[in-house]
Amino acid sequence: MAVEITRPGKSSLIVDTPVMPAAGTFGFGDVYRNQVDIEKLGALVTNPVTYRPWHPASGTRVIPMDGGALVHTGLPNMGISKTLAKYRTALDKLPLPVILHLVATTVEDVASCASRIDAEYAIDAIELGLNDDVTYEDAISFTRTAVQQVEKPVLVRLPLQSAYEIAEAVADAGAGALVVSAPPRGTARDPYSGRLLSGRIYGPLVKPMVLRIVGQLASFIKVPIIGAGGIHSAQDARDYIDAGAVAVQVDSLTWIDPHMLEIIARDLGGLVVTRELGAFPDEWFPGMGETTRQRRQKKESEE
Repeated sequence: MAVEITRPGKSSLIVDTPVMPAAGTFGFGDVYRNQVDIEKLGALVTNPVTYRPWHPASGTRVIPMDGGALVHTGLPNMGISKTLAKYRTALDKLPLPVILHLVATTVEDVASCASRIDAEYAIDAIELGLNDDVTYEDAISFTRTAVQQVEKPVLVRLPLQSAYEIAEAVADAGAGALVVSAPPRGTARDPYSGRLLSGRIYGPLVKPMVLRIVGQLASFIKVPIIGAGGIHSAQDARDYIDAGAVAVQVDSLTWIDPHMLEIIARDLGGLVVTRELGAFPDEWFPGMGETTRQRRQKKESEE
């Protein structure tokens, strides 16, 4: 099952399964490797990377909420140079396309990073993450700058609150696909310190908001849209596809139950065996593939 998730062209990105982890949830392919069959995923979206190193946020980083959590990490990373030096070989060995998530800070930094990334054989595309307070003009400038520096496709992840307003302009600036959206920002009280803290909101409660915007944008935007936010089941992922997305990114579910990411990828990739009528629990399980079924049938015949 081949899915083209960026604009058609010589550098378009084609994946075998329209499911991938969202930026910041799967590391650089080094996280959850023992819990997820990475070959079943469509692509790997890396942790966010910036031009210069960023240090982690201090204090509380996760605040539990009804239906989700508020997370504030500060996007710690080693900067583009050290990141590429550390992970280049490992990324090159991965059996799926790699999309490096680049945080848009300044036009100059985007230009420098994009040109570096374009020379990396281990990286197949860039996902440009726009800040929540990005202006209409800056969104265009960031996108255009990245596109002009590379031959690889550039996906642009939009902020939720301004996705509808800037999506068409970003598409016209050359984005190969739109990722809708970055986790929305919110404020919650830290139960330990009693302080009000801001961060990004993750969880099932995000899905209805993002799903609506994906459906609206898909009705008039002419570039592929990748849905992201609140996916906690295969049905959630299919809802995004039904709304017009060509693929999905899974975020907080990966932290809770990494194996579910693989199950969703198997489901949308057509790799799941349908449960036969009357099948017992030891004869079928959610996400079961044809290989496993054949192995079980062979074992039963030999007993």
